[in-house]
Amino acid sequence: MHCTSCSLMIDGELEDTKGVIEAETSYAKSQVIINYDEKKVTADKLRSIIESLGYQVVSQSNPTN
Repeated sequence: MHCTSCSLMIDGELEDTKGVIEAETSYAKSQVIINYDEKKVTADKLRSIIESLGYQVVSQSNPTN
């Protein structure tokens, strides 16, 4: 990410996606945390959205509760 506007753009795109409950992008940490409904959207789709904005997804994890 180049600036805080980048994080706002990523959040906006993700939050406009059906199934995304919340997206929190940190410019300082170069990190995105996404809370989503796995029945409505896949992790691969979320990765694709981020990549379509010109960013590389370096790692991906699916923490369980």
